[in-house]
Amino acid sequence: MQIHTLRGSGRVFAFTQDEGGGNLPAQFAPWTLFKTFDLNRGDEDTNFNVNECLDDIDKFGFHLTDAHRRMDPQGLREKLG
Repeated sequence: MQIHTLRGSGRVFAFTQDEGGGNLPAQFAPWTLFKTFDLNRGDEDTNFNVNECLDDIDKFGFHLTDAHRRMDPQGLREKLG
């Protein structure tokens, strides 16, 4: 699966299939494209949990991290209403 990594404010990064980041929370904007790569279940990465990332993308459309720590997309959606 092709994934785009975008950088938001501070140390927030998002992983999404939307290259422009149109589905990402505005509170961390502006979003800037950082890197595009292929990601598949079972891939190993030292910076993030690949399966957790793909689970979030499947469920919420994006995966967020702050300083390499997962941010809860469900909690963000509930706050944003």
